[in-house]
This record gives sequence, structure tokens and C-alpha cells, in this order.
Amino acid sequence: MLRRAFSTSSASYAKRRLQTKLTEACGIEHPIVQVRMQWVGTAEMASAVSNAGGLGILTALTQPTPELLRKEIERCRSMTNKPFGVNLTILPAITPPPYDEYVQAIIEGGVKVVETAGNNPSKHVIRIKEAAPGTVIIHKCTSIRHALSAQKTKSIDFVSIDGLECAGHPGEDDIGGLVLLALAAKRLEIPFLASGGLGDGRGLAAALALGAEGVNMGTRFLATKEAPIHENVKQQIVKSKETDTVHLFRSFRNTARLYKNSVSLKALEIERQPGAKFDDIRDLVSGKRGKRVFEEGDLEAGIWSAGQIVGLIDDVPTCQELLDQMVKDAVDIIDRRLTQMIR
Repeated sequence: MLRRAFSTSSASYAKRRLQTKLTEACGIEHPIVQVRMQWVGTAEMASAVSNAGGLGILTALTQPTPELLRKEIERCRSMTNKPFGVNLTILPAITPPPYDEYVQAIIEGGVKVVETAGNNPSKHVIRIKEAAPGTVIIHKCTSIRHALSAQKTKSIDFVSIDGLECAGHPGEDDIGGLVLLALAAKRLEIPFLASGGLGDGRGLAAALALGAEGVNMGTRFLATKEAPIHENVKQQIVKSKETDTVHLFRSFRNTARLYKNSVSLKALEIERQPGAKFDDIRDLVSGKRGKRVFEEGDLEAGIWSAGQIVGLIDDVPTCQELLDQMVKDAVDIIDRRLTQMIR
């Protein structure tokens, strides 16, 4: 629900907040979550978002081993006394990571919010809930059918509805957030978050109006002072247009939205050739090359994820500045613009 009993004085206006099921369940100030970001979801990023009043998320598989995840959870806790979460993405692999051990690290770390994505997380979610009943589980979905399936897993508390605009993997249906969120409000019984194409107060207000309990953001957090990536990447995002992303891996049924650079375009050209196989582009799209982009600032070193929201990003604020401005703008739109339309 949205708090509406506010004074219109400038002093009290600055203190107004948005209260939703997400803020209540997670014990956070603002209904804004930092999504998993490979190589970026570290203690520096998560603690900065949590300290700003949102929900920071550590990316479990950014840590090479479960033991390193334990240490990263401890490190994050030393950097913030506010709630933060851990993402666990279940991916198909010939030799999968030791997911059970990562789950144990999450449980032992006393993490109160877990975001899951990828393959069916039921086994791990049930285990987490049994070990720590109060843990809030958020599961990423890219379609309503997946969200309805997740809803059947009673241990999932929220689903994140990812529209076509999002960075990373938006699914294969190409449905934008405007339609997906309206469908979610119409068909889901459990609360949901909006993800994809969100990064300002307008988007936050729109997501809440469509029925979401908060928003999930990734690309917008890349362009913040605290993001542990090279300044070249941040400035490139600021310079970018909404058309500066591209879909790759579509022919492999694993579509990903990436920044449009020479590497992603070369990989796309090869992928579109008749009979192309993943091995033909494996070197171009390797994770090690993508990591170099963030670490060294070489924007052409490899592929890197970015959403269409790049077209709306024109500054590099602190996380505190970003979240405060987003909430202020959203409240302004809801309270001062939309209510004025009611006669």
C-alpha cells in the first residue's frame, strides 16, 4: 500500500516514503532491489544499496567457491547493518557448481532474503525455508506461465517479472513489461516485483500503479559511484541511447540482452550464419573476456549485459542520491500529478 497521509510542507515532503509488501517483508526503507549482476554483485555494491535504504543483493556464483561466498556474506555484514540478500541462479551445466554447498553457505550466513533464478529452485528453496523459516524468497520469471508455476511452490514469497527491456536473459517470448506487469496483477495471487527498463521515479511510480510491490534494477546500479566496475563503463552507459543494446543467443533458445559493441555484433553475425553452433562464438562470449570489460575498462574486450534503460541514464550518482531521488520523484508523480487528475 502507498502512504497518503502526508503534509504538503517541503520539510515533511522530503521524508515521505513508499510502503509496500516488499518493504514490510524485507525490513527495508525503499521498494527498490538491486538484482544479481555477475562480477558486480559484491559486498561493495550490495552494502551501498542496502545502506541507501534499498535491498542489496550478493551474486553467489560471482564467488568461485561456497567458502568464498561465506566470507563475502561476512564482509557485506561488516559494511552494512541493514538487510541484504543473496542471489542463487540455477543454470544447466555439464559440471554444475556445488549448489547444495552454496545453499548451506547462505543458510549459515543468516541471510534473510534469497533471490533465485534460472531452473526450478524448489529443492533449494524448501531447504532454505526449513532451515530458516523467516527467509524471504524472490524468484525471477520472464513469463506469466513461469510465474504461475513458481506460485505453486508455496515457499516462494515474491516473483520478479522481467520484461523484454531487461539486461541479461529476458526469455524467448519478447513481451514488454507494460503487458507482463498488467497480466501479473490480473493472474497472480502472490506479490510481484517489476524488472526491466526501470531506473527512475517515473518507472517506479508506473510499476506500483501496475500492481508491483517494488522494482528490481541492475543496469541503473552499474552507473553509480559505488559500483565496483571501471569508470569507462559507467561513462559509456551515460553516453548511450536506448537502441545501444542487442539480443544474442536467440538461435540457442537462451536469448540475452547485451551492450552493442564490436564483440557482441561479431558474435551475432556468426550466430546468424546457417548451421552456426555455440562453439563458433564461444571464445567471443567467454565470461573471462566480459570480466575484463568491468575490471580494465576496455569496452571492446568482451560482451557485457545492459538493458534498454541505458537510454534514460544521464548521470553517475551515489546509491543514496539515486534512491532518494527516485522515491521523491515517484511520490511527486503519485501524489501531485495523478491525484490532480481525479475529479
